[in-house]
Amino acid sequence: MTISRRQLLGYGGASLGAVLLGNGVWNAASSFAAPSGTGNPFTLGVASGDPAPDGVVLWTRLAPDPFAVDGSGGMPAKPVRVEYEIARDDRFRQVVRRGSVVATPELGHSVHPEIHGLAPDHEYHYRFRVGGELSPAGRTRTMPSLWSDPDELRFAFASCQAWQDGYFTAYDHMAAEDLDFVVHLGDYLYEYGVGTNKRGVTVDPRFHTETFDLARYRLQYSLYKSEAPLQLAHARFPWIVTFDDHEVENNWAGDISQADTEPDQDPAVFRLRRAAAFQAMYEHLPLRRAQIPSGPDMRMHRRLRYGRLADLTMLDTRQYRDDQPCGDGGGVGCADRFDTDRTILGAEQRQWLLDGFSSSRARWQILGNQAPIGQTDRDPGEAVDVWYDPWDGYVADRDRVLAAAQDRDVRNLVVITGDRHQNYAWDLKRDFTDPDSPVVASEFVGTSISSGADGADMNEDGVKFLAANPHMKFFNAQRGYVRVHVDRDRWRSDFRVLPYVTKPGAPVSTRASFVVEDQRPGVQPA
Repeated sequence: MTISRRQLLGYGGASLGAVLLGNGVWNAASSFAAPSGTGNPFTLGVASGDPAPDGVVLWTRLAPDPFAVDGSGGMPAKPVRVEYEIARDDRFRQVVRRGSVVATPELGHSVHPEIHGLAPDHEYHYRFRVGGELSPAGRTRTMPSLWSDPDELRFAFASCQAWQDGYFTAYDHMAAEDLDFVVHLGDYLYEYGVGTNKRGVTVDPRFHTETFDLARYRLQYSLYKSEAPLQLAHARFPWIVTFDDHEVENNWAGDISQADTEPDQDPAVFRLRRAAAFQAMYEHLPLRRAQIPSGPDMRMHRRLRYGRLADLTMLDTRQYRDDQPCGDGGGVGCADRFDTDRTILGAEQRQWLLDGFSSSRARWQILGNQAPIGQTDRDPGEAVDVWYDPWDGYVADRDRVLAAAQDRDVRNLVVITGDRHQNYAWDLKRDFTDPDSPVVASEFVGTSISSGADGADMNEDGVKFLAANPHMKFFNAQRGYVRVHVDRDRWRSDFRVLPYVTKPGAPVSTRASFVVEDQRPGVQPA
């Protein structure tokens, strides 16, 4: 592993040694013994992520007291050795890898061992051990080899899980699916206090405040990750994650806080908050060394390949964007949203994305995207009334990406998106200002896990959107996730929805299914 001087100086509270020990780059010294009498250290569960043909990254965080006021998880301020093992069977009789890493206080006693040398397209089981304590077992799966031609891919995608808005029941149902991996598209947590919540429960006053510093972000992650359905889904499948805005602050843009209208707003203060948020995110998710934050910077755009069937390109539409045009809201007549210099991706990431279009040999190009690319007109009349935070506020970047998909002969481009707390299936046009512009791609927007509370099958938004946007073929505003099946000839999205989330135990059903046919851009009813 190569560590640049910039990275070394950017780790903040986490020293370079702490980072390398927690990732297994340096061998864990046997002297880092587990503390005695601290209780079960695996209260936040286990996880795996970013699968490759030869391995995955594993994750856990030691936290016998996950709600310790200082954010320590109840661990002493010293390093602790953590052992792991990977087996072909769930009884761990056929162990194929054993090793150890060191959990350090600088990284909240989280560990992220990267496992290599596994067989492609295989299922494995893993677990951790600290002293006499054994973690729950997790199941993971490697990707097919790069030059293989898999018959099919099954995955689910989700986003937006506000603890205060309801229960995470959707993950119980997701865990029962037959999936190769899960994609989480952002808003894994919300920065808001949860003293007032739709669960109708009393919450410790420490959770009533908004999150700003590292200790408070750690507490917020502990609250979310203590949810049994979320732990179950993490333990069942490898996850591929990114962030949107609420992992830091609502509607942030680059170095600019949502509070950018305040005259005393200092970007340096926001960067400190972003650094704390990114460190806490890394500490609580199965992310690789490539995603280790360097202060307030964190590279999250990356590409994962599922043989020659599909490429999954995860985007970052927050870190490199310009400030939203005409304010953070929306409306009619904002000329700045068409400014050709305005970007949501940043020039470097955009070029990386377009180069990937040209170099990929995959049958399906999948973009993991945070906020809707498709135009969302809220006025059924002649005016175009849109929100400015999604790609509607950055029209030139949208046009460049969608034009490149056609001009560079992308065989099939399908975008999967979160953010909106609503389900859409719609076509992506090369130019939304031209009614005759061709359809060049397809987008499936997935609803929230819990954000927005119980929701409805149809609401006022849906009536307006379906009337104003002829490219929209489906709308629904219940909670849930999207299950995807891809083979060589067809993509199928099943919108899996729950009737309520403000109390536990809701059933799940498939509200609608839409397909994309090979080399035929646009969505169709299944």
